[in-house]
Amino acid sequence: MRQVFTAVAVAATFAALAGATSAQAQDKKLTIALVPGLTTDAFYITMHKGAEAAAKALGVDLLFQGAPQWNVTLQVPVLEAVIARHPDAILIAPTDKQQLIAPLKKATDAGIAVITVDTFIGDGHYQTGAGDADFPISYVASDNILGGEIGARALAKSIGDKGKVYVSNTVPNVSTTDQREEGFKLEMKKHPGITVLETQFNDDDANKAASQFQSMYARNSDLAGVFGANLFSALGAANGVKGSPAAGKVRVVAFDAPGSIVDQIKSGLVDMTIAQHPAEIGYFGVVAAYAHLTGHSVPASIGTGYTVITKDNVGDPNVAKYIYSE
Repeated sequence: MRQVFTAVAVAATFAALAGATSAQAQDKKLTIALVPGLTTDAFYITMHKGAEAAAKALGVDLLFQGAPQWNVTLQVPVLEAVIARHPDAILIAPTDKQQLIAPLKKATDAGIAVITVDTFIGDGHYQTGAGDADFPISYVASDNILGGEIGARALAKSIGDKGKVYVSNTVPNVSTTDQREEGFKLEMKKHPGITVLETQFNDDDANKAASQFQSMYARNSDLAGVFGANLFSALGAANGVKGSPAAGKVRVVAFDAPGSIVDQIKSGLVDMTIAQHPAEIGYFGVVAAYAHLTGHSVPASIGTGYTVITKDNVGDPNVAKYIYSE
């Protein structure tokens, strides 16, 4: 079994590395590329800022290049263009855990270190010597199964542990949202009074997610709750509830914390959201890449945390700092 390191442990391990080596002369300045899942999402904008902070501290160049939409056919050409520039390392949030294996193998074969951030390829188990997707150096992300479990417990509590619920998800075969759905359903098995209906896939389209909610509610007038497995799923579900007969009856638990979701929490449309720490993911991704490139060992998995944001704590500065940059 691979060992999962928390961001706190990695920070302690690499603090001396940053202080000791960032000031040392290099034969050449290192370049690290960050390829997000998409460039327009507040999650990845915040991740970029964390990566920039680490790059500045370590004295490396950071290249940020991605597609405007979450789409494999758009991400692969971007990745190929990045590979052609031959950075020393690539941090990438793969938009598909199978279809990105071959393109990323090209990067490794070209001598470029690969680290996945937020999402993974294959089964996410790297440096094992098994399978065709174990070649990335490390995977830096939140524990998404745990995130789904947290969401399920919160939704179960808010609906009194009874009723019908469903997961609003983006597309199948995305590692993070697959795991959030998995964690949600695992936890809901512990709540026999709750029925989990068929997952609705919205293609990362909030308008489609809103329409799906309205259709689900029309077929299930006793619908009690929705778990939005990503930003657009949650926003869409919340917008579907707004102004409909479901308002005040159906609870929405969201994943991710841009300002738009926080506004929904303040208005009471969304009960709570689970904030990842994307700045930490970007920061520790760059630090891990730098460590590897300068001859240090890197854990195969680095975990970052969550902050649960509710109407009661959203005004707390220690909580509000985890709201994503817009």
